[in-house]
Amino acid sequence: MPPLHSAMLQKFQETYINRGRLLIKCPDQPGIVAAVSRFLFEHGANIMESGQYSTDPAGGTFTLRIEFDCPRLKEKLPNLHKDFTAIAERLSMEWQLNSVTELKKTAIFVSKEPHCLHEILWAWQSGEIMTDIALVISNHNDCREIAESLGIPFHHIPASKEVRKEAEERQLSLLKQHGIDLIILARYMQILTPNFVSSHPDQIINIHHSFLPAFVGARPYERAFERGVKLIGATSHYVTNDLDEGPIIEQGIERVTHHANVDELKRIGRSIERSVLARAVKWHLEDRVIVHENKTVVFS
Repeated sequence: MPPLHSAMLQKFQETYINRGRLLIKCPDQPGIVAAVSRFLFEHGANIMESGQYSTDPAGGTFTLRIEFDCPRLKEKLPNLHKDFTAIAERLSMEWQLNSVTELKKTAIFVSKEPHCLHEILWAWQSGEIMTDIALVISNHNDCREIAESLGIPFHHIPASKEVRKEAEERQLSLLKQHGIDLIILARYMQILTPNFVSSHPDQIINIHHSFLPAFVGARPYERAFERGVKLIGATSHYVTNDLDEGPIIEQGIERVTHHANVDELKRIGRSIERSVLARAVKWHLEDRVIVHENKTVVFS
């Protein structure tokens, strides 16, 4: 592990040793916030940050994200889970409660272009994102040195239509072996099968190099140039079996003029892709994203 990241991680764990997060999605109804607040108070927790959103107060879906501080959280966590279950069942909640310092394990998938991989690794090294990057998987060897220079295991698994089944079996085996919580597609230029996607629902984040829903699929910059667009962008979204149509987490744009050729559009686009993907990953790792149908609620 790089020294800078090690120092950042130690400081993070010391600072947030007693910090927890609670995420909730349930049918909207009176008394949700009161019940949750009372529960945290009765267990000695102090709410540090809270955000809520209802899709429709009259019969919609209610979402809630709370960060709280609780002395001796690690010791109390099993009882917090046990005691909250009764509230969750009564209010029909989907929920998760965890310690901020229990880092999610991440796998990065990449093909040849390294710019998104560089951005994620820089954010990881500097402490901008807190995660355990367990491995990098690629269908090419171009990015091997980047990963291994930071002590991250690199696995070259050739992938194509002809060997897709065998490749994904190897990939899924590695993900299971490492207990992966999040898969980042950092310009991984392969389409994942329904079997792969269904094994990690809402746990695969992709970056698409265009402003979805425009220019879905291949060669978006060439098609954008031919259309004479004045705005280009990038979209980060969760992967579903509908190509490039999963729940959107973050988007970014930049204005361009008729002077920009395809290469210039790609250069500008790479910069947008890096920042958009990094923000989406950071928000997911901080449990700021709740998926509702084919949309997301992103708590700032």
